[in-house]
Amino acid sequence: MQQDKVDEVPQVLQDLHGYLKRDAPSSLFDKRVMATPVAAIKTLLGVVQRSKATTMMELQDELKQARAIMIKDFEQGSVSTDRGRSLIALASGCDLFLKYITRSFLELPDFEACRQEVLLRGERFADISVAARDCIADVAADFIQEGTTVLTHGWSRVVASILMKAAETKHFDIIICEGRPDGAGSKAAKFYAEHNSNIPTTVVLDSAMGYVMESVDIVLTGAEAVVENGGCVNKMGTYTMALCAQAHGKPFYVASESYKFARLYPLNQKDLPNMGNMPLKSLDTTRSADGEESTDMKEIVLPKNVKVENPPCDYTPA
Repeated sequence: MQQDKVDEVPQVLQDLHGYLKRDAPSSLFDKRVMATPVAAIKTLLGVVQRSKATTMMELQDELKQARAIMIKDFEQGSVSTDRGRSLIALASGCDLFLKYITRSFLELPDFEACRQEVLLRGERFADISVAARDCIADVAADFIQEGTTVLTHGWSRVVASILMKAAETKHFDIIICEGRPDGAGSKAAKFYAEHNSNIPTTVVLDSAMGYVMESVDIVLTGAEAVVENGGCVNKMGTYTMALCAQAHGKPFYVASESYKFARLYPLNQKDLPNMGNMPLKSLDTTRSADGEESTDMKEIVLPKNVKVENPPCDYTPA
């Protein structure tokens, strides 16, 4: 029994990494890309399929162990990658599935009948979750009116789905913050600019969000998680953007799939789980004395006694 559990460890991670694998640089509009919570749910379905458990308690223990393995894998990868940002989303997908397992057993006390129903409904739920972005886009596209300017932040496929849906019938502009340190906003802007929808796109510095706020009509962001008090967790800078929008009286909308609803109740930024500290390079991108743009950007090397704090996400209260 113990040997089976040891052998299960690499299989869980193999499944998870397989669902999240990218064969090529990921496109903002690629609907085949699986969200982290959906990948977690499908991984747990694999655990149920392979399980030799004979009681619900044994099955729940196996699922909790698989959850812990996936969480630990993301925590270890959060130091040098953006996995830390998806840590809460991963946990919310696992918790949603575990809650569903418990409810299914209450409906079907016979263990084997319950297990088969979980597999059937789980696959159906995963398929529905994949289509969630299109459902959100159908509803939210009406929030974008003709001739408006939309400010957004970061790399969000659900936001992209909304903008593409709205662009089918309306003309509008989008402004995107560059999204340091990974340049997520700039990467998203590249895809928007090259898309056949031809949406006029402008990239601004993250620090310029207050400067451009007076010229936008609505603010639209995605979310890594929606927490129990109604707030959201998203890419660093979202909270600042929300405060700027509030100060200017601009509507601020967060688009998120329901499988990102997390069992968290943060009261401040320090209540968020540790998502790592992303590497940060400080670059001098100013022009040279003769006015020509420098092609050799110089990195500013900070002394060792300067602490760099760069968490991937912040919490925005409702």
